[in-house]
Amino acid sequence: MWHDLVIVQIPIVEKILRTIAVYALILILFRIAGKRGLAGLNTFDMVVIFLLSNVVQNAIIGNDNSLLGGAIGAVTLIAVNAAVTRWLAHDPRAAQLLEGTPTTVVRDGKLVPGALRGLALRASEIEHAVRVQNGDTIRDVAVGRLEPDGQLVITLKPAEQSATRGDVEDLHRRLEAIERLLTTLAADRRGED
Repeated sequence: MWHDLVIVQIPIVEKILRTIAVYALILILFRIAGKRGLAGLNTFDMVVIFLLSNVVQNAIIGNDNSLLGGAIGAVTLIAVNAAVTRWLAHDPRAAQLLEGTPTTVVRDGKLVPGALRGLALRASEIEHAVRVQNGDTIRDVAVGRLEPDGQLVITLKPAEQSATRGDVEDLHRRLEAIERLLTTLAADRRGED
């Protein structure tokens, strides 16, 4: 029993290299699949992720079912992911290469059909994103972009944007100035009578 828990059944270097190779392969596959794969997980996406984890499991662990071997694989995955994340944060060229660039899907209130086809997005998904981000319709959007991380970022046309706290405070100051002016005018009229 203890043997199965702590004795790694394949060389540790092989286990680390297997884990790194599978990580790189999955990273490349997701990059090829494009931003759409990360935009939102539907039922089909979840099925693929669950099956993918099962498919690559043996490629990572090899003929090793030990607890220590699993721990080595897990630590390797976390370490490689942390290193890649830090690398992407410090190197814009690497981020562009591995993550890609934003794609404009709405321009001046109109969908960009070629971009939607290329990303396999439906108009209903864009409409939903517009509503979630305080717009009413696609016509309200100045620019809508699908970012490399799969987030759909909508910039509403200025006339369609909600008032900010600064806008409300500015309006409040103007109303106070009008009230003072009206009070002054009313006092002046009373003085003339």
